[in-house]
Amino acid sequence: MSPKGHKRRLRPSHKALALVSALVLGGGAVVVVEQAASAGQDSARSAPVTATIDCPDVGDRLREVPEPVRAEVDQDLAQLDTQIADSYQRLATGRAQGDALLGELKGKRQKTITGMADAIGRSTARPQGLEALSGCSMKQAPAADAADTAAEAGAAADAQGLAQDKGSGKGSGNGSGPARSDFVVISTVKPNVRTPAPQAAASKGSFSVQCGRNENRHLNPDNVIVAPGVGNGAHHMHDYVGNKTTDGFSTNNSLAASGTTCTNGDQSTYYWPVLRLRDGRAEKDAKAPGGGQDANVGTILQPKQVTIDFKGSATGPVTAMPRFLRIITGDAKALTNGTANANASWSCTGFENRQLKDKYPICPKGSDVVRTFSFQSCWDGKNADSANHRTHVAFARGDGSCPRGFKAIPQLVQRITYAVAPGARFAVDSFPEQLHKPVTDHGDFINVMSDGLMAGAVRCINGGRACR
Repeated sequence: MSPKGHKRRLRPSHKALALVSALVLGGGAVVVVEQAASAGQDSARSAPVTATIDCPDVGDRLREVPEPVRAEVDQDLAQLDTQIADSYQRLATGRAQGDALLGELKGKRQKTITGMADAIGRSTARPQGLEALSGCSMKQAPAADAADTAAEAGAAADAQGLAQDKGSGKGSGNGSGPARSDFVVISTVKPNVRTPAPQAAASKGSFSVQCGRNENRHLNPDNVIVAPGVGNGAHHMHDYVGNKTTDGFSTNNSLAASGTTCTNGDQSTYYWPVLRLRDGRAEKDAKAPGGGQDANVGTILQPKQVTIDFKGSATGPVTAMPRFLRIITGDAKALTNGTANANASWSCTGFENRQLKDKYPICPKGSDVVRTFSFQSCWDGKNADSANHRTHVAFARGDGSCPRGFKAIPQLVQRITYAVAPGARFAVDSFPEQLHKPVTDHGDFINVMSDGLMAGAVRCINGGRACR
């Protein structure tokens, strides 16, 4: 996932593309290509696009993974992510051509996927059709403005001395950076927030937790939910509040034994990708996994404020979450997966009746950037997690009720604000091939509240009280 490149041809089946520029900010690769002229099309009007790698998300397709082989399957899924990241880096640095690279990547994925299916088959019926997910393709997306990116690259090279020789593939990296089309002036967005009207039996209370703004600088590129036992399992940096020891190797026991930054003793872990100012400066992780090595560059912004609230159901009382319940909201791979599981929500203070899913907001002077994560609020009543980390929980329907077979639980709502100068370039950390797109934003939560604390939260919510 690092950027840089040289002149070459990419041949997606639907369009001929010619490489016009590969720009480096801190050593990562930006693959910028421009559509060639074709019959009836003026190439001068063609917008630059960034080529990335689009692979089926195998993990999202899994529904049943027996406990005895779950660790092995998780390791295989993490390996698939690493294979994509490595291939993207080779493409972006010009060390591999599109068609040859996709063929090589398919072979690696097929071997890993076959091993995964065989592992599952040792304990239950072998899943059919997984090998069909081995093939990947090229995907186009709007690229960063060339002039702006060049200026950033020059500033980084002059100020930090991080420019690399072409094709080296080493050093810190910049994916495509955010594209101009990834931003919108918030005042031009129409109000779009709709909430279900509370019914007579609604649980109208709330329970708030104060866990700070990550003053401890608890940061790592792991993801213990999706890739347990794997270092750099996320390929992007996470901000943590709450549980003080969470990393990719945490267990339920270690989480339960940990201290917390939360003032009420809540040991839960709350984490999300960091937001970076794309200022051309080298952060401490400029040459590290999850940082520059994975095309995440620039100054990590500390939140100005983090609020953590648990809210009720519009249709009735909520029931307690089980300890160690895991929930992921949003999709870190939404650029290539599509938006079915996306749940990004971007806005500005003073404009929070206008929420953006696939754009970063440009806020007016005196207004802060806001990220809001409204987690799934319905639980299947049995499982603390599921094979794809999604099917054990669900979102409430439009009227606030849970789908059949699910029960309402306290809804976690995280609101994170940042002081960002109007017009400043910023981006969320992402997997390299996801190009820092706003739609890939996501939040992760492991409930480690004691049973007593959770019971108190439920009493407050169902009793209509606002508790802290």
